Amino acid sequence: MGGIEMRNRTGKGVGYALVFVLMTMLLGACASDIPDTAKTSNSGVTEDAGNAGNAGNAGNAGNAGNAGNTGNGTGDEAAGNSAANSTDADTVKAGSKAGSGTKNQSHSELQGSADDAKGGSKAAAADPESVAVLVNKEYALPEDYKPEDLVYPDVRFTFKEKIEKRKMRKEAASALEELFAGAEKDNIYLAGVSAYRSHSTQTSLFNRYVKKDGLEKAKTYSAVPGHSEHETGLAIDVSGSDGKCAAEDCFGGTKEADWLAKYAHKYGFIIRYPEGKENITGYKYEPWHLRYVGKEIAADIVEREITLEEYYDAVPVSANP
Repeated sequence: MGGIEMRNRTGKGVGYALVFVLMTMLLGACASDIPDTAKTSNSGVTEDAGNAGNAGNAGNAGNAGNAGNTGNGTGDEAAGNSAANSTDADTVKAGSKAGSGTKNQSHSELQGSADDAKGGSKAAAADPESVAVLVNKEYALPEDYKPEDLVYPDVRFTFKEKIEKRKMRKEAASALEELFAGAEKDNIYLAGVSAYRSHSTQTSLFNRYVKKDGLEKAKTYSAVPGHSEHETGLAIDVSGSDGKCAAEDCFGGTKEADWLAKYAHKYGFIIRYPEGKENITGYKYEPWHLRYVGKEIAADIVEREITLEEYYDAVPVSANP
């Protein structure tokens, strides 16, 4: 019994020892597995985040690639969109200047159609520096435009002071001197009333007319700032040397008005707002308002009995001026 008991105890001890060893090994294995698992999990999270970041970067890179493609592959389209945005911005500015429903169109649009019809001569309609530029209720000058070649024409005016409204662009001033000299040969004596006006002057003038007659009526005889031909330095209001009927309806039918209607084009000027064309020009008949466009265009306009709008196929301006 004692031997058997001893063996049993010994066996149990060995068994316990084996169990202990096995448990220790298992615990060690588990302990070693736990950090590895945690590391794997953390690594996985970090790697996933990294992959996500890389994926995000890849997405960004893709976007950048697309942007690059847009810039390189469709540069013209991008430029076109930019130009369109610029045009829209420019249209908003013009609209705010014009106000009260005044319609404004892009000069570049006019230039495109003009080139198709008459080539370079029509492209001049869109160039504020051109003597043939078209300025009316729909087509405006750049807001910051100011002619750089303004001079004082050596002709008679209804006032003595050398002030802003006595100036004209150099080419127009020279032509005006010739026109006045030509008129005097026919015993017609003219005087200048008002030529160049700055944007600020036109603004003040227009606002005064609006206060006096109301907006709609004011727009029939005065231009919204930016839309006045006087701002080009190419237009002038004239009268007889006595100054009577200066810029008034009674100037129509005078010998001075008749002479201008008949001969002004020979010097490069036109009666800008002729009688019977109110729905096209947007303004009532103004026999005193001369506009310099150059001899070739002036002769064509007079021969065909059309307006500058019709010359450029840019009509009508207003059905109800």
